[in-house]
Amino acid sequence: MIDIKFLREEPEKVRQNIKNKFQDDKLHLVDEVIALDEDRRKTQQTADDLRQRRNTISKQIGGLMAQGKKEEAEELKKQVAEFGEELEAAQKRQTELEEEVKKRMMLIPNIIDPSVPIGKDDSCNVELERFGDPVVPDFEIPYHTDIMEKLHGIDLDAARRVAGNGFYYLIGDIARLHSACISYARDFMIDRGFTYVVPPFMIRSNVVTGVMSFAEMDAMMYKIEGEDLYLIGTSEHSMIGRYIDTIVGEDTLPHTLTSYSPCFRKEKGAHGIEERGVYRIHQFEKQEMIVISKPEESMIWYDKLWKNTVDLFRSMDIPVRTLECCSGDLADLKVKSCDVEAWSPRQKKYFEVGSCSNLGDAQARRLGIRVAASDGRKYFAHTLNNTVVAPPRMLIALLENNLNEDGSVRVPEVLRPYMGGKSLITP
Repeated sequence: MIDIKFLREEPEKVRQNIKNKFQDDKLHLVDEVIALDEDRRKTQQTADDLRQRRNTISKQIGGLMAQGKKEEAEELKKQVAEFGEELEAAQKRQTELEEEVKKRMMLIPNIIDPSVPIGKDDSCNVELERFGDPVVPDFEIPYHTDIMEKLHGIDLDAARRVAGNGFYYLIGDIARLHSACISYARDFMIDRGFTYVVPPFMIRSNVVTGVMSFAEMDAMMYKIEGEDLYLIGTSEHSMIGRYIDTIVGEDTLPHTLTSYSPCFRKEKGAHGIEERGVYRIHQFEKQEMIVISKPEESMIWYDKLWKNTVDLFRSMDIPVRTLECCSGDLADLKVKSCDVEAWSPRQKKYFEVGSCSNLGDAQARRLGIRVAASDGRKYFAHTLNNTVVAPPRMLIALLENNLNEDGSVRVPEVLRPYMGGKSLITP
């Protein structure tokens, strides 16, 4: 959610930002907010005037009563009662207008960074840099679930019977490899100075609407029936929610955190063959990184975050690239975002394994996360998040890039301590 003061002072910039995100159907919101906000401020002024007049007369009543002028005091009491009714009506109207303004402000996208390329959808995303040399072996690489099945590492049929499509059982060495990826990612981030956290896996609705847009919420979140609770789609949700309605000391920033959680997502819509198997699923586990920072430092941390993911994948000798998300591919709260993509030797192309985002003060403004400066000022923090590793997709990259012709899979050296020293998984 952007600052309403900025919208008042720079409405054309807000309109242009909406156009840059190809959301012209939201342009009307700018004029509506301006009109409603003006009405709200007038109503607030009326309420303030009524409150002041009521207080002044109340003091006069006290003076008259002290002088024994009871009749005059009673007349003034009638005026106070009338002012009270008018004030109540003004306050009610003010609350209604505030809700109408907020409802529209929540739909207006955040102001994107000037460096973001303008484009309508992900086809306009821009490759930034490649790390490592992609290799295509001289033997055919099977689909990732076929590799897992030959290693007796997955059971999709049983998962469908138990929970439906989009679920899986991981078994044996593949399950162990999955856990090894998470454990290694956790220790990798701790070694980089991040504090390890295991957060709640459910959050209330006020946290959900604080960390994401309504469109994302509808497409992703599972609601617990009969309760004000949602299953998290990523630990970023509950990690940022931890700071709701808090004031953080400026001298304690940045807060650098790495969190583990299961993640639950609806994943609405039809998906192609390459997004089946364990690529796009309803339940998975993930190691995340979260930063709460000063506004002037958020872009510095943005670069540090995506580099952490690149370094982690390269430590397992998996080639990756970074891809800048264009304006139309950015979620509404994001200022800037890039994807980290791993090389798929089977597809002979890269695919997404992580996403790094700077959300500016949008989440902080929605959730009331403020920073107390040493000079007494208070301002909204900036929030950032990035995937360290999400093992289902990590497993695809790891299996394809480490597959031998005989069907065995090499275990990257950095993962072997988490696999009991095992260097090879064999059929």
